[in-house]
Amino acid sequence: MSQFQFLQTEFTDIHGHARKAETLALSDPRGACFYARLALEVAVKWMHGHDRTLRSPYETTLSALIHEPTFRKLAGDAIVTKAKLIKDLGNKAVHETKPVQSGRAVTALRELFHVSYWLVRTYARGEKPPPGVQFDGGKLEKTLTISTSTAKQIKKLQEDFLAREKALEEEKAARLKTESEREKLEAEIKKLQEEVAKAKKANQAAPDTHDYNEAQTRDAFIDLLLHEAGWELDQTRDVEFPVTGMPNKTGEGFVDYVLWGDDGKPLGLVEAKRTRRDAREGQRQAELYADALERQFDQRPIIFYSNGYEHWIWDDRRYPPRAIQGFLKKDELELAIQRRSTLKPLAPENINQKIVERYYQTRAIRRVAEAFEKDNLRKGLLVMATGSGKTRTVIALSDLLMRAN
Repeated sequence: MSQFQFLQTEFTDIHGHARKAETLALSDPRGACFYARLALEVAVKWMHGHDRTLRSPYETTLSALIHEPTFRKLAGDAIVTKAKLIKDLGNKAVHETKPVQSGRAVTALRELFHVSYWLVRTYARGEKPPPGVQFDGGKLEKTLTISTSTAKQIKKLQEDFLAREKALEEEKAARLKTESEREKLEAEIKKLQEEVAKAKKANQAAPDTHDYNEAQTRDAFIDLLLHEAGWELDQTRDVEFPVTGMPNKTGEGFVDYVLWGDDGKPLGLVEAKRTRRDAREGQRQAELYADALERQFDQRPIIFYSNGYEHWIWDDRRYPPRAIQGFLKKDELELAIQRRSTLKPLAPENINQKIVERYYQTRAIRRVAEAFEKDNLRKGLLVMATGSGKTRTVIALSDLLMRAN
């Protein structure tokens, strides 16, 4: 029996796509990732169509729907992170030409299982699965007919899905041509929305004790982001790397991820926190790991800390922490490390008088340079009147920064 059986009664379409993904997971991982994403898209669009508390975003892409503020507030960061992971795994399966590993399909299914459980727990009017239920990848079996989906086949499936949606929209529009049909359809929608709202209120009154395995989601999402940045992780060395000299009873610790340079020295480290926790709570722990790695390898790595949804970067020898969208590539980290030794002091460097010659332009450049160098700021704002030479000022500033590396 399908592990998504609890969807079948009230969410038949979603169950069909989830079941298809489940049967393909080991035989056709690419197709499984696509169908998991499709199941998610149908589920999210159902919510936006039936829950009056959710606002429609500026566009109807899956990414826009799951990041819409009212949806994020309802679902919480844990579910949104799972949805984003399913979406990204599906997208990569469609667009990447290299083979998709079965582990990715299992990850997509596991996260879809949790999202599906949350969907049923929140909206279902009938029977719901027990809180302790969990997805078991060990129950997946290879189908008798093994087929490998190609990007072309997946694209055809997407086109068929979009065509079906378009046909449904056209059918709906045709029904709305007459006033009586419009009133009848609006009454049906209103009645259904009221039923959904009533079921949602009753379901949310009970505490949610289901274990959503946030740590697995976070690690899978961080793995995916690192992979996108070109880091092929070696589980024996890059993950849970042991260090000594930590301020605890044993003096030992394990760095969640270490990103190595070609010379065997650490370029970066990643400290992972639970999805429900603020990523910045990992700052002090990450700093201690950086201390330990620096003692061992004589090079201080760039620090990242993440809860799988929010990511922060910290080159603590130069700048305060700041939010970042993902992780840096190897050459970017190498350049950041290299800059620690190649930077020249800005104050002694001359400002090119062939570019700027007015005293206030020179003062503006010196003040920005001071803010960057002494205050460790990364941004500066110059307010200058029309005709005062903003463009030349910025060109001369860029020239100064380039010459100082």
